[in-house]
Amino acid sequence: MNKNLQVDLNDLLYCRGVESERVEFKASWNPRVTGPKVLRTVCAFANDYHNLNGGFVVIGIEKRNGRIVLPPRGLSPKALDADQRWTRDQCNRISPSYQPILSPETVSNRCILVVWAPASDGRPHLAPSYNKRPGRYWVRLGSETVDAEQRGGILGELIQQTARVPWDDRRALGARVEDLSKSKVREYLRDFRSEILDEPSTKDIYRRLRLTTQVNGHEVPRNGALLTFSRDPSRWFPGDKIEVVQFAADGAGDIHEKRTFDGSLVDQLRDCLSYVENFSAFQLQEHRHKSQIGGSVSYPLPAFREALVNALCHRGYDTDQPEPTSVHLHPGRIVLKSYPGPVAAIEHAHMTSNDRIPAAPVRNRRICDFLKEIGLAGGTYSGLAKIFRAMDENGSPVPSFEFDEQRTYFRATLPVHPNYSSLAAASDVAFESASLAR
Repeated sequence: MNKNLQVDLNDLLYCRGVESERVEFKASWNPRVTGPKVLRTVCAFANDYHNLNGGFVVIGIEKRNGRIVLPPRGLSPKALDADQRWTRDQCNRISPSYQPILSPETVSNRCILVVWAPASDGRPHLAPSYNKRPGRYWVRLGSETVDAEQRGGILGELIQQTARVPWDDRRALGARVEDLSKSKVREYLRDFRSEILDEPSTKDIYRRLRLTTQVNGHEVPRNGALLTFSRDPSRWFPGDKIEVVQFAADGAGDIHEKRTFDGSLVDQLRDCLSYVENFSAFQLQEHRHKSQIGGSVSYPLPAFREALVNALCHRGYDTDQPEPTSVHLHPGRIVLKSYPGPVAAIEHAHMTSNDRIPAAPVRNRRICDFLKEIGLAGGTYSGLAKIFRAMDENGSPVPSFEFDEQRTYFRATLPVHPNYSSLAAASDVAFESASLAR
């Protein structure tokens, strides 16, 4: 893989960790036919209407019936060179000027070109027209590139977004580049098999991953980078913690145990998942063969994992959100709470297994990408469906999701499997007896 690409090429081609709507395939290259289409799609990815962090155009591979066709048709060396020169030249005609990252690659001994178009800080962009019409603003709606002016109020919304750079892409003016952990960044690169790892210059790695940005002649980290790759992000973002509380079964609100997980966002997520999984293992040990009844478990861990990832990906981390993400382990339910509530396009009616979350701007596009690339998060807005499915397959009651009218919080509740209510109470008695003995 060429070092211009931060993602693993096979993961990109098979859309693992990158949503399919963020990848467009072109079977061949023709400057009169393919060229304008590529330019429009690059413009649309740069405009990043849904805050998904741009996308990729793969030239030289055909996609048929939802699957890529291998071996690819590929590009001749002459076509590969002409494609790159045309794309660089024509992207200068995008207004304001925008340059994607071009990465020649080899698949089955044939050349292809990957055009990586990250979300732009200078949006909205307008792509030139090749039929004597004025230039147009292009956006992605699902897997389509469409003219924003022809789709209702989309252009107005796109222009409004210009003044609202997503929080995790903003500059962390109170921090220094040195506050990023080199080892954590390189661990991340190892986790998703990026050959950028071989780059000797740490500063070049930061630039290629877009972890830093220029301010008055020097570089500072972006908020999302600081949250994910520093050792103590709570120095800048006080709500960046997970608080786990285990409650007793006596109905008095007594607490068995309280744990706080801090550090980088990835460390918090992994440590909290490990803790809850160990807690489940403790219950399994206590109940022995009774711990799994009829093929069910007390709480399906995939449901909890999705609920926790959703809470961390879609919450706010700015200084006006000082409350930690909370996980309350009750005998009959797990309750996760994060702040604030969902973005405006999400309504209560969408919080059911029969509804699909609508496409809406993502609050933290870079954080979601970081977690997806190392396999800790799935596709954008796919989490609720996975939670419903995991609970249903386990025979558990239906989960519930709620938020207040002012959208100050979001709460997810995972009920315990009915067969475990009495076992949970017995576990609490055993836990309390063991605590008293200590």
